[in-house]
Amino acid sequence: MATIAPAHSLARNGRYIGWLISDTAKGLASALFGFAIPLVALFVTNDPAQAGIISAVGMTTRLFTTIYGGVLADRHRRIAMMVLGSAIGIALAAAFTMLALGDALTFVTLLVVDALLAARTGLFDIAGESALKEIVPDEAMGRAQAANQGRDAVLQLAGGPLGGVLLAAGAWMIGIAMAVCHTIAAVAAWMLQRSAPSGEDAAPAGTGAAPVDSDAPDGSADAAASDVGIVAAAVAVGKPNALREVREGFVWLFSRPDLRGALFVATIINLGFSTALTCVIYALQQAGQSTITIGLLSTGAGIAMLVGALIAPMLVARVRAGVVIIAGLAVSTAGVTGMIPVHDPLPLAIVLGVTVFFIPAVNAALVGYFMVATPTELLGRANSASAVLGMGALPVAPLIAGFGLAWAGRDGTLITASALCLVSVLLAGATAGLRALPAEAGWSAHARRFA
Repeated sequence: MATIAPAHSLARNGRYIGWLISDTAKGLASALFGFAIPLVALFVTNDPAQAGIISAVGMTTRLFTTIYGGVLADRHRRIAMMVLGSAIGIALAAAFTMLALGDALTFVTLLVVDALLAARTGLFDIAGESALKEIVPDEAMGRAQAANQGRDAVLQLAGGPLGGVLLAAGAWMIGIAMAVCHTIAAVAAWMLQRSAPSGEDAAPAGTGAAPVDSDAPDGSADAAASDVGIVAAAVAVGKPNALREVREGFVWLFSRPDLRGALFVATIINLGFSTALTCVIYALQQAGQSTITIGLLSTGAGIAMLVGALIAPMLVARVRAGVVIIAGLAVSTAGVTGMIPVHDPLPLAIVLGVTVFFIPAVNAALVGYFMVATPTELLGRANSASAVLGMGALPVAPLIAGFGLAWAGRDGTLITASALCLVSVLLAGATAGLRALPAEAGWSAHARRFA
């Protein structure tokens, strides 16, 4: 008599819990700085255009470093890269703290710090995202992504108010909090490295990475330190075939009709939504709202995303992914349009909550299917290619918001953002490969059709 294997339990997967702790701590550090940097820039320069330039430079830096980050993730031990990336985050957070305490935050110093933190994110965060496939089996990937979306909602819920409180005490408090978060992330990743079964955290095959030292004890601290040294050397020196490896990721991604259409849709919706949110934050600051009030704006969004994340597992399991994605984008577009006549913080928080309600399900469907469909040895480069295309237009968003406020005003800028979101919905509905994506149970079989 045939038996049915029990579903994989994420709660009993200790390595997934360790990964989640590390990734969450790192995510909170990014959320705090992401909230603080435009406001600090506005306080220092009192110019939305200059604040937009700082954000645009940071996003552009992240965009280009992400390309090489995918190569590193496929060449080297991904968890070791998580450790190194968090260690660099501690150093940069300490530098930001010292600048804030020394009253040395200027347009130039903020530009440099933001670019360096963006480079850290681009070079190392792809490795953390790709490491999840080595920890969670395919049949649990949809639930893992839904759980990650719930985690992101909690960060959204806490990041704004916490950032507002810390920033009210002083920008240096943001730096201290970032340093603590990156320390937790580094320790959790180091423990994850130590707990790896023999050979499990080896570099992906076929990437030219250094071989595993078979004489080292399984998961030893010495092995972890050695791996970090190897990765650091690779970052500094690079490899002569890096461009070829980058090209392989893009070529593979564009060869997949089940994936490539979603990338262009993501680029446009990200541009429209990011423009709208940045415009609203800048406008509130210019209207004299406090950092705590602006931080509370994200509370409504965080609550909505948390509730949306709770229903995301049911949606991705029972509803075709294509339907989830297109319907979710349509709701977000309606929400961005609804921000235009709303100016007060509380009503804005409610409208923003409606805007983001289905985002966790959309992301769980898109990212979950992507992780299942992508071979492990290509996952870093495919992730970076996807991120580059998805973020490709994001550096333009703060520029549109900053200069748009100066030239067209708040409402005119939001109308532009709403039009961009509408284009993404129309494109999604016209993309056959995106419409055909099945519910979670059919992901593996659907992906094999294009392998």
